[in-house]
Amino acid sequence: MTLTLVTANRNYSSWSLRPWVLMRALGVPFVDRVEPFESMNNWVAFRAFSPTGQVPVLIDGERTVWDSLGIVLYLAERFPGIWPAEEAARAWAMCAVAEMHGGFAALRGERTMNVGARVDPHPGSPALERDVARLTELWGEGLARFGGPWLAGADFTAADAFFAPVAFRVRTYGIDVGAAGAGWVERLLAHPAIREWEAAALAETFREASHEEELATCGTLIVDYRA
Repeated sequence: MTLTLVTANRNYSSWSLRPWVLMRALGVPFVDRVEPFESMNNWVAFRAFSPTGQVPVLIDGERTVWDSLGIVLYLAERFPGIWPAEEAARAWAMCAVAEMHGGFAALRGERTMNVGARVDPHPGSPALERDVARLTELWGEGLARFGGPWLAGADFTAADAFFAPVAFRVRTYGIDVGAAGAGWVERLLAHPAIREWEAAALAETFREASHEEELATCGTLIVDYRA
């Protein structure tokens, strides 16, 4: 059965990026279906294919799998390489993914994802400073413990995919994540799957008002590379 992954705008949709880049990077075949944001109130339209009215959604025949973490767990039962093979690295990666999925609220709110923008950020809150410090610590730990070049070892896994939207944020706002973290961001942004996503994001001409308003609350737009 052919898998279909439903995602939204490449420029804004950080949750969509996670399973998309993981499946692309690992060669998991799927139909790429984009359902763009038309406004922040997409719930009614998205409910036609998503039980939560949100994306991403994975459609496998008559089965619908929702939420980025739910999709990754579903894929891990069917395809190799989602998690590291080595037990300690796998445990670390699972914890890191869960932490990203449920945490870093200040980072999400004060440094929204916008792939094509470069921003001079407004000063961050103490909560944002804690998030960035924890992020720097977490990435440094994974790279040091498991030898890199990816967060949980030699191979790209769900850990890298879940932090991929943060890599875009690091570049957009010039966030300092330490030397080890900056090296991982550079490698991640050079990955062919990420470059494919970025190219699509930069080609988008649509602007969704509320996402653009969120960006303005985060800082001053310096450069916009979008079409």
